[in-house]
Amino acid sequence: MKKYEEEKYQFEHMKDQIYPWVRKELGDISEKDTPIVSFIGDLRIIFVIKRDEESFEVLKDDMLPHGCDVEALYYASCENLVRDVEFVIANTWYGGFAILADGWHEVSSLCFKHIWQICVDKLKDDLLIMVPTRETVLFAPAAQKEAVIKMTEHGKQAYMQAEDKDKISRGLLIFSKDRKELRTYEEQD
Repeated sequence: MKKYEEEKYQFEHMKDQIYPWVRKELGDISEKDTPIVSFIGDLRIIFVIKRDEESFEVLKDDMLPHGCDVEALYYASCENLVRDVEFVIANTWYGGFAILADGWHEVSSLCFKHIWQICVDKLKDDLLIMVPTRETVLFAPAAQKEAVIKMTEHGKQAYMQAEDKDKISRGLLIFSKDRKELRTYEEQD
């Protein structure tokens, strides 16, 4: 029996345990045999299968049923995330905010426009967002320059201290209250 013929690799047995992970660098993940979705700027989404509490496996093309729609897979994986992971907004000491989850899926909060829309509605300002590592998502109202500076310093420090496999980006994203979209900060008009 081949590895992917085992019951735990059959799509119907794992489809409820597939989650989207946002990444910049793919490390040893091969783009040739892995479903990958372009996201924002140079960020991409890979899919992982939760095997136990602390173990995830990257989803490969040959684990998917023939003709599987990757966009449908993305939406299904986001539904799994909403069902299984609680995202909490916390205050930082410098006047910004952080997204807390389970230590694995914080950066996946970028997939949920409604999180960012609620925050811009409450703060009545554009949000500058930084995702230095998989478990660190920081944001601050764009008009609060001091908080943005300290958030950027905090994010750069987190990025430098993280293991390579956990690093995401030192760049900034923006969620615009008027355009109601997430994009790289450099894309501003």
